[in-house]
Amino acid sequence: MSCISALSTVRDTEVALHEVFEQASGKFEDEPADLAFVFASLHHAPEFARIASEIRARGLGRHVLGCTGESIIGAGSEIEEKPALSLWSIRLPGVTAEPLRLLYDGDDFAGWPAPSDDLANASVLLLGDPFTFPVDRLLKKANESSRGLRLVGGMASASQTAGRNRFILDDQVFDDGAVAVKLSGPLTVRTVVSQGCRPIGRHFVVTKIDRNLIRELGRRPALEVLREVFDSLEPDERALFQQGVHIGRVINEYQDTFQRGDFLVRNVLGADEAGGIAITDLVRVGQTIQFHVRDADTADEDLRDLLEREIAARPDAKIHGALLFSCNGRGTRLFETPHHDVEAVRDVLGPIPVAGFFAMGEIGPIGGQNFIHGYTASIVLFEEP
Repeated sequence: MSCISALSTVRDTEVALHEVFEQASGKFEDEPADLAFVFASLHHAPEFARIASEIRARGLGRHVLGCTGESIIGAGSEIEEKPALSLWSIRLPGVTAEPLRLLYDGDDFAGWPAPSDDLANASVLLLGDPFTFPVDRLLKKANESSRGLRLVGGMASASQTAGRNRFILDDQVFDDGAVAVKLSGPLTVRTVVSQGCRPIGRHFVVTKIDRNLIRELGRRPALEVLREVFDSLEPDERALFQQGVHIGRVINEYQDTFQRGDFLVRNVLGADEAGGIAITDLVRVGQTIQFHVRDADTADEDLRDLLEREIAARPDAKIHGALLFSCNGRGTRLFETPHHDVEAVRDVLGPIPVAGFFAMGEIGPIGGQNFIHGYTASIVLFEEP
């Protein structure tokens, strides 16, 4: 298994292609790479078909996926809101890579594989259009029918207008739906989903709900419990709380203890006069929740902690490359210095090839189920089996 990441920040596509091909030169001389990802600013969108064709012709990817992004990640850098072309290629001996073109017809998803043992044990990397592809519905379908499937990726972010984002799938270019690749065979794919939050206070059990309103926690008004949590905090945590409080619900209730990474974090929208708390999620009576806070220091700590756990879990593992789907609310909009997320990945895992983009929604698993996230860094690690 071998992998490369190449990046150009030149606006002219001809020159940018020359630069990334020079950086990739000689890496796959013996045998072509099996899979390539392209992430590009809108400056390069008109040449997407040519970009894909050249990548395949030069042996840098039998299959090519790509999309446009507001900000682009590659070769150890995060290029925010400027011209950028990023190429990431990997050779995957013995792995089956099946390209998928996905569309939603208002009822179901055309192009999605039928449930099978093979699908349940596979990984799917997906790039979708936020305007025409309801990825939350696909994730619900996948979670219900193919438990064990890992679905990771991001929603294109280069344009705020439907029809302007671009997607590559092998030798075709699209402006809607989603493109994906299903990977199966002798490959270890690990995922790290850093939601940038940390829990505060203690756990509570939901005892009464009304749609997205949590009415009671532990048989007490939810707002009363929230105020009690606030009163118990140290001054620095109170300051974070006042900037914005979030709620995390445990995904796998069958654990003895709950820690960072076990919660699906969603925003608290506000409260009503009856003492209910409105959130951007639906919970069930009996579920365990815990309040969370987020800031730059917490996001940094969360990402590094989760990556270090992966190293500690398998210290002898050989990780050859990573794809990084970071929220477009991160970068210098959250951190004081640029290149934060990609540098954190390489600080912890070593100087591996990393590429990706700032997404308008990041896809990744929490507690064995796949979700769409916000303010998150969703990472795919490619490990030698």
